[in-house]
Amino acid sequence: MARRITVGVPDDGPYALGLDAAGDVWASLVYSGRLARVRGAEVAVHDLDAPGSRPSRFATTPDGSLWCTRTGDHRVDRLVDGTWHGVDVGAGTGPYDVTAGPDGAAWFTAIEAEAVGRIDPTTEEVTLHPLPVAGMPAMITTGPDGALWCTLNRVGALARLDPASGGIALTPLPDDGCGPVGIAADADGLWFVEILAGRVGRLDLDGRLTEHDLPDRAAKPHDVIATAGGCVVSLWGASGLVRLDDDGTVTALAGLGPDDHPHGLLLRHGELWVACGSAAVVVLNPNRPIAEAESDLSRWSP
Repeated sequence: MARRITVGVPDDGPYALGLDAAGDVWASLVYSGRLARVRGAEVAVHDLDAPGSRPSRFATTPDGSLWCTRTGDHRVDRLVDGTWHGVDVGAGTGPYDVTAGPDGAAWFTAIEAEAVGRIDPTTEEVTLHPLPVAGMPAMITTGPDGALWCTLNRVGALARLDPASGGIALTPLPDDGCGPVGIAADADGLWFVEILAGRVGRLDLDGRLTEHDLPDRAAKPHDVIATAGGCVVSLWGASGLVRLDDDGTVTALAGLGPDDHPHGLLLRHGELWVACGSAAVVVLNPNRPIAEAESDLSRWSP
């Protein structure tokens, strides 16, 4: 059965999830400028004292730091030894997503600056790499090739940044209006979702591109996380989750309600944690389909 943890009120907008060095899960409350920490059954709220800061996405770097972007006030916060402090990444940058790079640095997308940024983990010096197009960089991950990959939401493309040279190459998608957002890597390639097309894509290391239409093209897939044999996708518009296998098979997963409208995903100890717009974090089995859950319920109905 799914566990439901209340971390705020619906207007807080729980958006994304991160895992710190102590094993605690953090949720960004994007609309209230706060963070919620989940430790066992206890929820503690950390106020950023900046209601318009829009804390967004998390990443953990190899040194144990947890990073959280603040899109509204152009900072990236860093949790070290239980204490948060901020890194100013420059006015007009709009940092949105962040990931651990192959060099141990925190790499982030700067939506307003149309760039990918790097924060040195030792000096906290910030370097921006401008994109060759005004594409609205969204989510970012480190690929199995050791490069940084991000989705370009406005132009329907993926961008690859070589961390050694700073060179950027684009992979245009067949539908330039598909609106790619979430992206995740596994050992052989990249999964990404197209929020405006209701589609999940796959780019293999050899350059082969495959796209899979979801059964509900209006489901608005938002985040994606790689799993064994495929990926799991949050469906913000349809208020659900699906698992996509490597062969393209789509299975609806149990655990969410009609008003949850999920965003960010996190895997922890084999469980899937989901940040939901209903003010909850839902923890569930990523392998339990809706059909199986409905079968269990019918077995116990009068």
